[in-house]
Order: sequence, then structure tokens, then C-alpha cells
Amino acid sequence: MPPAPDALVIGAGPAGLMAAEELAKTGAQVLVVEAKPTVARKFLMAGKSGLNVTRDEPWETFVTRYDCPHLRPILADFGPEQVQDWCRALGQDVYTGSSGRVFPVAMKASPLLRAWLQRLAAQGVEIRTRWRWTGFDGSAFRFDAPDGPRTLMPKVTVLALGGASWQRLGSDGAWVPWLEAKGVRITPWRPANMGFRVDWSHHMTPFFGCPVKGIALIAGPRRERGEFIVSARGVEGGGIYSIYKYLRDAATLHLDLLPDLTQDDIARRLAKMKPGDSATNRLRKLGLDRTQIALVMEFARTDPFAHIKHLPIPLQGPRPLDEAISVAGGIAWDALTPDLELEALPNTFAAGEMLDWEAPTGGYLLTACWATGRWAGQAAARRLQETPPRT
Repeated sequence: MPPAPDALVIGAGPAGLMAAEELAKTGAQVLVVEAKPTVARKFLMAGKSGLNVTRDEPWETFVTRYDCPHLRPILADFGPEQVQDWCRALGQDVYTGSSGRVFPVAMKASPLLRAWLQRLAAQGVEIRTRWRWTGFDGSAFRFDAPDGPRTLMPKVTVLALGGASWQRLGSDGAWVPWLEAKGVRITPWRPANMGFRVDWSHHMTPFFGCPVKGIALIAGPRRERGEFIVSARGVEGGGIYSIYKYLRDAATLHLDLLPDLTQDDIARRLAKMKPGDSATNRLRKLGLDRTQIALVMEFARTDPFAHIKHLPIPLQGPRPLDEAISVAGGIAWDALTPDLELEALPNTFAAGEMLDWEAPTGGYLLTACWATGRWAGQAAARRLQETPPRT
């Protein structure tokens, strides 16, 4: 293998592979290195229950799901429509579910990844696994490789090492001190799309693993219809992830267990019930299921009917960073040029979850990883074409 490829991509997840593809289109010699034994592990894990590639909704709605205005031009260049076309070009038809989520017809990530890797190989992209980046040796990139320590000094580099959650799949944030030592500003990590700890009593043990459906979740000014799971560790699931930003700095989640009824509706129904009925029976007759009744008795036993529309669930903070689906924080935007080049490291670009942005689940995360990988790869390719040949 040549000691100095034209282009080096560190990290073989969605962002890194997309950057490699854009570089390869220009005829560049592209080497992708990955610390794990196989590529795109988090991508494959995300696709196990159905690979949600993007969201089919009006552009102005879609772009507001991201907390970062810097992403707007990047997503305009490669957004929901382009993602779907890209999947189809790999032979993977897609469909849109009732919620607007877009899935491959095959549902899983593996067919899409196999087709993509085959296309990358045909384009001449070389992928080396078990190459762990260990920092810098001067201006060169240093690695632990299967055959021993290696250093590489490519013409351009794209960093796509992920964030700091799901470390077992490769995103461990180990790169932070190396970039900071080079003068790159890093915004501290915070969990995103994560569950929250709840200090349950032993009475809730039989309900661990049970879903809570047909409700509205309330956090500060935000109210969302959705559902979540009661777990031994607390609360988690789609409904929680939809309001996690508001819960991250709050102490209490509130539930409306009967969102289609007013408090007056509930009072009228209660008035028609037998006075001797137990509270549990009356809650059941109102339409609450066993898990919802258990929540009411857990947190509002002394006055259950007054809290059906606003049941407090005290939170003990978010679950640990490594358990989060994604993260906020990473390379600060003022450390980057509009091309996603690191100001402190010319000819080095960054993409994916390394950058400081966050978005909810539902296809938004994957779309932005692909989009930033494409953007960084194209910018690196332009720089490569401007670079005079080595003498």
C-alpha cells in the first residue's frame, strides 16, 4: 500500500463512506481506514429494526428539525429527495410510511451497505479495517495497524469518526484531545435522543418493558403525542426522544394520559360511576390500561383523578452519554470553514457526528451524516485538484 494516498478518510460509517465516494468520482486514490474489524457498525445496528433513511416532509419543516443553521445549505444540497434517489441508484427501492419516515423496501441496512461497498470497490476505493487512529506524528496521521504502527501523510484527509455514544460500535470520542492539541475548538458532549432515569418503587417492577401508548408527553412549552417504554432504568423510546431537549435541563416530565378528553369530560364520566368503585376500577373505566394505572398510582396515589391530564414523572437526569442514540457537541462551527475544513489543520475536513449539531431520530440523523460526508468529500476533492503533484 502506498505510504501517501491522495485522499485519506478516517472512519467507515455513513459520513466517511460518502466522503470517500465523492473523492473517488474525481479519480483520486482513496484510502478509508476503520478501527473496527468491519465497517458501518452503528449504521447496521440502527437498521436492525428498520432502516429509517430520511423523512418525507416539506423542506421548511424538515430543516427546522436541526438545531444548527450551518447545516441548511448542506442539507439543501443533499436532503430527503436526494437521499431517496441515492438509495434507488444502489438498487434499493424506498417507501414512505404513514408518519413520513422513509425506509428501504428491504427494511434492513445490510442490502444497502453491500450494494454501496460493491460500488465503492468498483470506483477503486480501498478500505482497511483494524486501523486505529492514535493521533499525530508531527503533521502525519499515526495509526495502530494489524502489521504494526503506521504513519500516513495524504494530500487531503476527511475525518468521520462519529461522536461519543455507542463506543462498542466505534464512536468513542478518543480523537477530541488530539484535535484540541492542534488548536481545534471542541464543544463539550451532551447526550441526545436518550432515555432518562426514574427512581421507581418496587411496585413498578412488573411493568418494566411495557409500552405507554395513546398519550401526550409534556416538557416545558412542548407537547407531543407519542409513546414510550417503562424500563428498569427509567423511561425511553420515541416519545421521550421527541422532547429530550426540553427534558435534558428539566426535572419533571408530565403526561396527559387521556389527551382526547378534557378535564370536564373526565369529571362527567366519573360522576356516572358507582361511588363504591375503587380508584383502580374507575381509572380502568376511563380507558387507562394497566401500565397507565400503575403510573398514576406510583406518582399520584393520594389524588389520582386530579392528575390524569398532567401526571408528573420525576426524572433523575439523562441516561449516560454512551447509551444515547446520538450526541450534541463536537467540533465547533467556528473551527470550520464553510467547506467543513478545519481552520487549524489545512487540507483536513470533518463530517458526520464529529460536528456540533443535533436532531431527533426519524431519519434526520442519517440524512445529515450522509449530507455532511458528501459536502466534505466534494470540498476535499476540489482541494485535491488544486494541489500541485508531488515532485
